[in-house]
Amino acid sequence: MDLLGGKNLNVVNNKNFFSTNEKYNFREVLEEVQSFISNKYSSLLRDSEDKSIQIKLYIKQFLISKKIEVGNLSQDELVNKLYRDMAEYSFLTEYLNRDDIEEININAWNDIKILYSNGEVKPSDEIFISSDHAVDVVRRLLRKSNMILDNSNPTVRGHLSKNIRITVLGRGVIDDDRGVVASIRIVNPKKLGKDDFIKNETGSSEMIESIEQFFKYGVSMCITGSTNSGKTTLMAWLLTTISDDKRIFTIENDTREFDLVKKDKDGKIINNVIHTVTRHSEDKNKNIDQEKLLEMALTSNPDYICVGEMKGSESFSSQEAARTGHTVITTTHANSCDATYSRMVTLCKTKYDMEDKTLYELVTEAFPIVVFIKRLEDNSRKIMEIKECIIHENGKREKQTLFKYEITSSQKINGKTQITGEFKKVNNISKQLQKRLLENGMPINDLNKLVR
Repeated sequence: MDLLGGKNLNVVNNKNFFSTNEKYNFREVLEEVQSFISNKYSSLLRDSEDKSIQIKLYIKQFLISKKIEVGNLSQDELVNKLYRDMAEYSFLTEYLNRDDIEEININAWNDIKILYSNGEVKPSDEIFISSDHAVDVVRRLLRKSNMILDNSNPTVRGHLSKNIRITVLGRGVIDDDRGVVASIRIVNPKKLGKDDFIKNETGSSEMIESIEQFFKYGVSMCITGSTNSGKTTLMAWLLTTISDDKRIFTIENDTREFDLVKKDKDGKIINNVIHTVTRHSEDKNKNIDQEKLLEMALTSNPDYICVGEMKGSESFSSQEAARTGHTVITTTHANSCDATYSRMVTLCKTKYDMEDKTLYELVTEAFPIVVFIKRLEDNSRKIMEIKECIIHENGKREKQTLFKYEITSSQKINGKTQITGEFKKVNNISKQLQKRLLENGMPINDLNKLVR
């Protein structure tokens, strides 16, 4: 087989463009190689995962025949870089495979910011070659969820794996010269645990231990905060603390981010987990939303229910589930513990137009613990407050702060914000909550540690 296609080696302009040992621009080389492979071996690109060695061989032979060199790249480095840009996800491939990155934000083809697990935000080491190149790479990403980005569908949400989700805005809703805008979110890439939260100073050891014990012994809670504050990461860890004999039922919207299934060395599943995701359909009878999955959860004998996020009518069903004895954990968007209950009331009203006072009484009974987490200006994540809502015998509600993070100073040093503060225990949990924890099996010694 004539791998290089005979006389017309340059399939773009039919002239011998690469004829000496000159060093060429990577963009020019990519266009030539991509055009060559697309014309001669397009089927390989459609099945690139299984044919990567073969494609790289063809690329290498093309480069040798044309005597092509690019910058200081060795031949193998150039082959790998060309393959990465043609069949994988360009420079995004490396970022997606790292465990110290939480988010990749594409603001334009030449403006990509990386959010690291330590809270730092830095520009990417590379950018796309052009706006069209950015669009091409993002379309490849979306194929994993069988979604299409085009003029008729310029807004897309999908997933790349169980813990990576992508939101994309294309031409038609953004300026054409930006190419594409995208947010690629990687949930808990390092599988953070209790020691990590303490080491990263997300919360004090006493705070982290308390919320772990609350959840373990059957107290429903809501983790609240803004986007990218760390809500889901904290919730994902709490779900891993549940003993293997307890049944966990998770409900997520559109894409699955949790992966709680545990296996022993022989591949046998040792815990008890059901993962579910919503399925949207134009046919209302076939649409499966979080509310529908909650109904299914309640008939599946769960010990713990996780509702990934409350943002609609499922909020009413969530509080109903929590008030019927199930342990429910969820997240929502709010800017304080106090605002969380108001937010829940608003969300519940999307299901039933009940009086605010009635709904407030329901949600405070359902979720006695609220954890507020925030990403500060220095990019650190802090549990700012943990509150308990105490219900007195006369029905009066009293919101009491258990823990808080108190900022003592904030200053700019060399252009960077530096924040210092301290975690404080403010109050012990109420007598009512102590009783509930004991009834749910907490050893008295563990309870004494919480209330000392």
